[in-house]
Amino acid sequence: MSESNRRDFIRTATGAGLALSAAGSALAARGGKAVQSGRVLGANDRINVGVIGVGGRGSYVAHEFQTYGDKNNNACQITAVCDVYEKRKRLAAEHFKAKGYLDYRELLNQPDLDAVIVATPDHWHAKIALDAMDRGKDVYCEKPMCHTNEEIKQLVNTVKETKRVFQVGSQTTSADQWWKAKKAIADGMIGKMIMSQGSYHRNSNEGEWNWPIEASAGPDGKGDDFIDWKMWLGPAPKRSYDADRFFRFRKYWDYSGGIATDLFYHVVAPLNICWPEAQFPHKVSAGGGIYVFKDEREVPDTFHLIADYPAGHSLVLSSSMANSHHIPGLIRGHEGTIIMVDHGQFERPTEFISVIPEVQRHFVKGEKPTVTAMGGEKYKFGTEPIKIPVDNSVDMMTAHIDNFIKCMHTREKPHLDVETGARAQSVINLAVASYREGKVKFWDDKNWKASDKPAKA
Repeated sequence: MSESNRRDFIRTATGAGLALSAAGSALAARGGKAVQSGRVLGANDRINVGVIGVGGRGSYVAHEFQTYGDKNNNACQITAVCDVYEKRKRLAAEHFKAKGYLDYRELLNQPDLDAVIVATPDHWHAKIALDAMDRGKDVYCEKPMCHTNEEIKQLVNTVKETKRVFQVGSQTTSADQWWKAKKAIADGMIGKMIMSQGSYHRNSNEGEWNWPIEASAGPDGKGDDFIDWKMWLGPAPKRSYDADRFFRFRKYWDYSGGIATDLFYHVVAPLNICWPEAQFPHKVSAGGGIYVFKDEREVPDTFHLIADYPAGHSLVLSSSMANSHHIPGLIRGHEGTIIMVDHGQFERPTEFISVIPEVQRHFVKGEKPTVTAMGGEKYKFGTEPIKIPVDNSVDMMTAHIDNFIKCMHTREKPHLDVETGARAQSVINLAVASYREGKVKFWDDKNWKASDKPAKA
């Protein structure tokens, strides 16, 4: 499919007879069609949730939402599920005692549905989220937020137009340590921010993302074995059915960004929360390669990026799917360093964050050296490391769902709202482009797109 056709697919709702508006970046771009407002929720109303994509991740998130509802006075319930794979759809519908669909547009036509969980392969995230918001549904969209830079702008504009609650499903952003770090930075504990670093490492004998393939399933399958391959491809280039691409989609550029979109989102998003404000990058470069898992995959098994930001700081990220040793997640400043996850695992709890002041040592012959803070007399936090306790009373997944559900009632912005999500997505997309094209990429802040040259002021 050509790039122009792919854009047309994003903008135009397919399927005769289904009353969905096109998913453009503005009402005018979508042909001026009015959007639906959705049900007005009372304080005690139970929220009806549909799940689109009930593979491993989608089923897990659906279970967590249902569990949250059961434990919180029936706050929410799963009432509809959808998957292009008949077996997955049937099993999820039976498990949740919910309506089941092969076509997500039929699910969105349910008038009593308040929210949807989007847990499809990445290349469908934006299209479904846009359609859902046009139908008056709030959206919990699994990371990454989308697949292309054009979709970033479309999602941001559509959230503004429809006033829907949109939460990106990187649950770690609802953990307490990032918000404690944000306050510490705002209080001046590290001074001028210079550099953030993080990593996401793990190891696998089978090869990352080589999930089991169900050989009997496919577009020619009968009953439970049927897969609607054409629907699954959606905006991606057309091709014959490929079981490896269906069951192991994260290995292929058409549907995923590999490490960048699957894992670095869990690092970049919380760092954006820690910073004084979420930010678009100025310049991004990336490297890596397929060093160990030399199978059909297109995406690298080892990947790293460096990004520079207009505010005057840098981001350095490291990852390999062939080595599980992490580096600490921290932010360096001129006057101190804040360590959010000393074990380096951004999706794992930590008991405390640490602030290590930068110090100067003054030597006088024959005397014990004196130590002063790099920040001078105005620096009020001393010279010794400081531990700030983190509240782990609620696990991060439950906290993220709780935040989304409460925001559906209050109409406030959730923790990982579309604006913060957009800024995390942009650096990831530029890193993928840098790796694939072998060149440094720049963010065009005016047009929200990648460029080979810095944008003119």
